[in-house]
Amino acid sequence: MDNQIVDEDDINSCVVNIYPLRGYYFGSKDAVLPKHHTYFDQLQKLKSNYSTNGMRVCVEAVMLVELLKQPHLLVLQMRNSFFKLPGGRLRLGESEIEGLKRKLSNKLSYNGNGVDDNWEVGECLGTWWRPDFETSLCPFLPPHVKSPKECLKLFLVKLPMNKSFIVPKNQKLLVVPIFQVHDNFKTYGQIVSEVPSLLSRFSFNMNNL
Repeated sequence: MDNQIVDEDDINSCVVNIYPLRGYYFGSKDAVLPKHHTYFDQLQKLKSNYSTNGMRVCVEAVMLVELLKQPHLLVLQMRNSFFKLPGGRLRLGESEIEGLKRKLSNKLSYNGNGVDDNWEVGECLGTWWRPDFETSLCPFLPPHVKSPKECLKLFLVKLPMNKSFIVPKNQKLLVVPIFQVHDNFKTYGQIVSEVPSLLSRFSFNMNNL
């Protein structure tokens, strides 16, 4: 077998620094009214937006903290009914990184009108596609689908040692062990339950300062 040379930069790029939960502050702000009350409403909005703007492109953040010497994932619980990662839909012509920074600032800070540049958006971890309006997101684009209706990308967002998260009162930002999320589709849904698998190639440096 040929000897393989491992690049030190490649090794370092697969190490994620995670800081203790005690370094983060969690507060609340005014509730945000839901845009869609039913699945039918959501479907109609998706169709309307597609006819006007084309394929919907969404970005979401994978953010980790350390608790009890274990990596934990930050997950939004919406209206006490379902879970999702922080993020949302891009504007027309908006870059993925700038759009994700805008969405995180809007959803998780005091003032949603400005963009907090203190979000370190890293690499894309995975991409999902919605082939048709009434189908679920797929982690691949079927070869026969020429006009997908939605694209969702997850990005690793590396947190600093200290940060404040300000969440609408009708939402909760939960800190969940990644082993609890893994393969737990029934509780956390299609996307969130896949995150531990996407993170499997990384090593976690627990900075328990």
